[in-house]
Amino acid sequence: MGINGDNIFTVVAKNIDVLAMPLVSLVFPLYCSIKAIETKSSADDQQWLTYWVLYSLITLFELTFAKLLEWFPIWSYAKLIGVCWLVLPYFNGAAYVYEHFVRPFYMNPQVKLWYTPRQNDVFTKPDDILTAAEKYIQDNGPQAFERLIARADRESRTRRSSYTIFHDDYEY
Repeated sequence: MGINGDNIFTVVAKNIDVLAMPLVSLVFPLYCSIKAIETKSSADDQQWLTYWVLYSLITLFELTFAKLLEWFPIWSYAKLIGVCWLVLPYFNGAAYVYEHFVRPFYMNPQVKLWYTPRQNDVFTKPDDILTAAEKYIQDNGPQAFERLIARADRESRTRRSSYTIFHDDYEY
């Protein structure tokens, strides 16, 4: 029982995802990432940093839903096609995902977090509360700051009124 050309072709065709996935998803991006580090262009840095973030998210998705994905035999082929779209320079998919999904969310977040003072380096003075207030007023306007102060004042009064105060003049 020898191996002929048809059997080898069949085995390769049925396992193309197993053979191609490490090359497409790891080896080629690793090579391109090293090349991007050595260039001065930020476009290729963005492409490959975004790719690695997306690849990590795909891997986390796979690890989380491994039992569910076993029910979809086409998953490995869909992942191969998706990774090819992200990796291949012709499509530049990772940069597309960054420009259309990640960057708009990052530049205009739906959830506004309170300003956290930042420190430029070890030797500079950290931002104080006045700087934080000025930044909040600059970003949101003076009316929003006044509403924030009023809300904080209401909440502090509510907290104070909800405490039970024990008097020393209580007689047993």
